Amino acid sequence: MSRRSELLAGRIEEGAAALAAFAEGLSDAEWRTPLSGSGKDRRPLGVLVHHVASMYPIEIDVARMVAAGKPVTDVTWEAVAEINAKHAKEQAGATKAAALELLRKNSREAADAVRKFTDEELDRAVPFSLSFGAPMTAQFVVEDHPLRHSWHHLARMRAMLGR
Repeated sequence: MSRRSELLAGRIEEGAAALAAFAEGLSDAEWRTPLSGSGKDRRPLGVLVHHVASMYPIEIDVARMVAAGKPVTDVTWEAVAEINAKHAKEQAGATKAAALELLRKNSREAADAVRKFTDEELDRAVPFSLSFGAPMTAQFVVEDHPLRHSWHHLARMRAMLGR
């Protein structure tokens, strides 16, 4: 196992654990409260927790593609928005227990997958459509997606609730 891949995996686990701990403390009313603030994202906090959990497998698959040297050309921000909107509709009633279970399971599996990356795979760069076709490394994809995702939504939730 690469030291770098172990550190990245640990950061994925750390972010997921922080999001889970925060979500566990949400009241039922807060769980159903739509995100407010700047932007158009009005998904309820519980849906956002479930969203982070459900995205790990997709984000890891994309990182694996990059690590294997396969350009990522068909993933667009429009497609991401469609996935998010569909998820929000389908998971509008997501329970805290189900979302937290999925968060723990999928983040653990994501971290385990990242631990298998070699330094050579982490350094591999290919055109990446979410970065306008710029050649991005697998490490960047891991850091910017499965690692950052929980931290991003956690920060937005904390800011909204003043915690």
